Amino acid sequence: MNYDAAVRYLLSLGRELAAPTQAAAAKFDLENITVLSERLGRPNRAYPSAHIAGTNGKGSTAAFLESILRHAGFRTGLNTSPHLERINERIRVNGQEINDRDFAKTLTRIQSLIEELLAAGKLRVHPTYFECVTAMAFEYFARVHVDFGVFEVGLGGRLDATNILTPAITVITRVDFDHENFLGHSLREIAGAKAGILKEGIPVVLAAQQPEAREIILTRAKELGCPIIEMPLAYRADEKALENGCARARITEIVSRWSAKLAPQLAGRFQLQNAMNAVAAARALSERGYRIPEGAIEQGIAAAGWPGRLEKLQSQPDIYVDGAHNPGAARELAAFWEENFAGRKIFLLYGALRDKAVDEIAGVLFPRAAEVVFTEPRTSRAISGSQLSEIAAHHAGHSSVIAEAEQALDYLLSKAAPHDAVFVTGSLYLVGQLRHYWKQRAQVAAR
Repeated sequence: MNYDAAVRYLLSLGRELAAPTQAAAAKFDLENITVLSERLGRPNRAYPSAHIAGTNGKGSTAAFLESILRHAGFRTGLNTSPHLERINERIRVNGQEINDRDFAKTLTRIQSLIEELLAAGKLRVHPTYFECVTAMAFEYFARVHVDFGVFEVGLGGRLDATNILTPAITVITRVDFDHENFLGHSLREIAGAKAGILKEGIPVVLAAQQPEAREIILTRAKELGCPIIEMPLAYRADEKALENGCARARITEIVSRWSAKLAPQLAGRFQLQNAMNAVAAARALSERGYRIPEGAIEQGIAAAGWPGRLEKLQSQPDIYVDGAHNPGAARELAAFWEENFAGRKIFLLYGALRDKAVDEIAGVLFPRAAEVVFTEPRTSRAISGSQLSEIAAHHAGHSSVIAEAEQALDYLLSKAAPHDAVFVTGSLYLVGQLRHYWKQRAQVAAR
């Protein structure tokens, strides 16, 4: 397969997440990925790894940790999901996306083995889109000899395809409500799914949690004999400040008194917690014999990038894209507005998928916006702009519907004064689509 054929092949396997009505019929367990990994020669065991689960912040935490390890001299692999513009974003080595040729070559090998396993009856069904991409990351990282792999859980934890890893460190970021049709409708059920990544004796970094989630995760960690680094008890943050919307602080490891000055370039006060999760993971790895110089921690945090999360595209007017697709992320976005945009007019472009808590998100964000424009990302899972308006327009003082997302962005830019701000949010699909459009728009303007 060439690259285009490889992408078409993956897309032919269906959507990454089944619709809620199809969830019961979908195959969610570790059999496929286990069989495929065995046939590949267990590439997931060729290098040490970190495994990161959670509802919000797991991608940013993964990006911070990978950056620390790279600055410490490790050849790193980073596997995250979803992607914003190109599927290659999900598989990175030393910060660089897998190129098209290697992407096609890796998937061609895996597809050939899948056909062999299906013919031999060793696979009962074809692996899913996500299982194939996960297998690609395992295999590619082994083939290019990474020193350390950082893996973000796709959905939940216990039944996620990444969960055949036996990592050197696990991290569970903040647990909140999302994907309830797959993970359960209580915080205890969702936390149980996330706690499924814990492995016997492997240290776990645990971010601050709501009491019921904390209880579930700690109980499981103790059953498995996992050393626990509970962030509110293990680390303290002092000298807190905000610079251009980015958090600054000196953090101290309470027992050892070790400290570091953190200056992440990712906007939002909440990114300090994600950076601290990564620092705690790096410190735990250091205690287990991985050489991570202290300077690499501060440098890695400062250099980390994670697009599509409170990412600023331009000034005057400010344009931000942020994939706030669940209530917890919406609350963080609202806090960012309160701290950085008090007294300024905010225009909001909003699009969402069908499985999201739209009314709750709208209740948090829409009353703060001067105008909300409902649109729809280019995916079959999107709610139409008109449906969104019916569901949530009552939360907005002023709203309208423009189904074409690019046209909606142009409309808001025509209305925004230099001191105003435009925020694109609600779906990472929408964020990716409009990031791509923005780049094209900027190229045309520069000619």
